Amino acid sequence: MVQAAPSTQPTRPAAAGPGAATSAIQVVMVDDSAVIRGLVKRWIDETDGLEIAGSCSNGKQAIDVAARVKPHVMILDIEMPEMDGLEALPGILKASPGTKVIMASTLTLRNADISLKALSLGATDYVPKPDSARGIAGSNEFRRELLVKVRALGTTARRAMHGSAPLPTQRAAASATPAAAVAPAAQQIALRKPSTVPPRILAIGSSTGGPQALFDVFEKTGASLKAVPVVITQHMPPSFTKILAEKLGKLSGLPAKEGEHGERLQAGHIYVAPGDYHMRLKKDGPSVAIALDQEPPVHFCRPAVDPMFESVAAIFGAASLGVVLTGMGHDGRDGGRIIADAGGTIYAQDEATSVVWGMPGACAQAGICSGVYPLEKICSTITRQFGGR
Repeated sequence: MVQAAPSTQPTRPAAAGPGAATSAIQVVMVDDSAVIRGLVKRWIDETDGLEIAGSCSNGKQAIDVAARVKPHVMILDIEMPEMDGLEALPGILKASPGTKVIMASTLTLRNADISLKALSLGATDYVPKPDSARGIAGSNEFRRELLVKVRALGTTARRAMHGSAPLPTQRAAASATPAAAVAPAAQQIALRKPSTVPPRILAIGSSTGGPQALFDVFEKTGASLKAVPVVITQHMPPSFTKILAEKLGKLSGLPAKEGEHGERLQAGHIYVAPGDYHMRLKKDGPSVAIALDQEPPVHFCRPAVDPMFESVAAIFGAASLGVVLTGMGHDGRDGGRIIADAGGTIYAQDEATSVVWGMPGACAQAGICSGVYPLEKICSTITRQFGGR
């Protein structure tokens, strides 16, 4: 049964369009557990600027509510009776194309695979959830991550749906808290000259929207990357990074896997930082090896981009090429500055093609980039840099 919106929420006329009666980000929660729906509803209600617009217990109801409410964000469980999340996703996006869908799934290989498939079908992001209502109730990390993503993606959706300019504090996604960082207007970006040294490594950092961007990048550039190693940090939990690496391998035609501690880098191989581990590089005689650790999270993330970028700069210097793709917060900015100061090159994805222009926007604002490009040009630039090897 679809639950009615809270009695304190204004009733919006159907013809008025989404968000017409309130400036709050409208959220719909879809989960077959009434306890979980109640918990998330309470979190949303307690957060300024967010509002529950409805809740459902299966995918069929979610499609109906999406058509009626046109929410900014829908949190969609995977495993539900009658119609599961993956089956419902196309209908939800057809009913409300502007809605940002966050898949919620427990940390299993099967659910990781389903979540990444959902991203390829149009879901915007995912959030790993504990495997019980008690675990969810006691997880501050799950609550924090969910609310940060709802606010960041809801801000983007609201701007797109209503054609309104974002507030200055809402141009980029949140990092440590739901308060967003400020990103620059395009004309304010100062660029550095790219390195004149041919790059000997490609290092990529990404977060929200990153899997889709990575799929696109490696499908288009894989053939040009046979002469250098590729290292990737995507903000992802365990299980998810293994599936991500497998998919990147299939798309690129290159060997791809989670990095292993002590493993030596090989040209033409892709190494993905495993979930819950920072991935750094270290000298190993004449070779370069991977070093994994569980030091404290950086920017609330483990793996984080900054430690990887910093280690890349220390070894490869001006022969480093770093790319920062779509994502919340500013991870990659500080490490990217170290690469740029060492004479290497940083490229960032532009705002128009980013799901959230947090990480690349922070790099652009810092003045460390040699280019701020649409994703398509990121791909062609990578191909041009390495294709002639």
